[in-house]
Amino acid sequence: MQTFTMVLEGIWTSLFMWFFYALIPCLLTDEVAILPAPQNLSVLSTNMKHLLMWSPVIVPGETVYYSVEYQGEYESLYTSHIWIPSSWCSLTEGPECDVTDDITATVPYNLRVRATLGSQTSAWSILKHPFNRNSTILTPPGMEITKDGFHLVIELEDLGPQFEFLVAYWRREPGAEEHVKMVRSGGIPVHLETMEPGAAYCVKAQTFVKAIGRHSAFSQIECVEVQGEAIPLVLALIAFVGFMLILVVVPLFVWKMGRLLQYSCCPVVVLPDTLKITSSPQKLISCRREEVDACATAVMSPEELLRAWIS
Repeated sequence: MQTFTMVLEGIWTSLFMWFFYALIPCLLTDEVAILPAPQNLSVLSTNMKHLLMWSPVIVPGETVYYSVEYQGEYESLYTSHIWIPSSWCSLTEGPECDVTDDITATVPYNLRVRATLGSQTSAWSILKHPFNRNSTILTPPGMEITKDGFHLVIELEDLGPQFEFLVAYWRREPGAEEHVKMVRSGGIPVHLETMEPGAAYCVKAQTFVKAIGRHSAFSQIECVEVQGEAIPLVLALIAFVGFMLILVVVPLFVWKMGRLLQYSCCPVVVLPDTLKITSSPQKLISCRREEVDACATAVMSPEELLRAWIS
């Protein structure tokens, strides 16, 4: 009986010790380890927009929040214990974070994220490989080609202040020379070329980011054609010639008409010698030959009028 009691006490002691040792890790573990850490961290970067993404932490019936921090090259090499909170991702709800404003230099960046649920926080999950913005994917810009009269105009997609655009354009014909123009910003119409009537012009463009020294592929070629514009040009030319003729002919016509009216309305007439008064006691009329010439009138025949008009 005593032996049985000792065996029973040993069993209870073993169970108690097992339960105690099993409970110790739970008592010593901080609440951080209770909430799973986010997994599968990655960065999607397109046209200098950087998005850190991860697999969401699922807790049924609860909303989990996330915090993101980063280390630049300086913090990583010289102050590795310092992590800087992301500008836009402190207790964010979605499983992604726009870190574009945090990535300000072309150097490797470490990124990490952790989950938060009430007073519980998970361990930090760190991006496996540091991210450098020079790995961003650059895409060709969206563009709109229009014609304003005879002007070839392009408007490029506005991708931000870091983007410039290289635009190539040419007349669509065999052996045509390709012209290149640098456009400093998007969202503004830019004149490329003065087009010739009846000709077609083609355009393509690519993005360029000086900060990383890279450019995208060229966009698809787009062409525009000036049709039916030759007739207005001819009319404009005819109108110009007509205007110049008017400037020349009208003054000449006015001058000729003035001369014609002068001979028609004020003809020069020479009085016969018999009608001239050479002397008079009362001196009512004193008419020297010079005065007669100045005041005299003459009647002209139609032939003389025609010759005067022609001369």
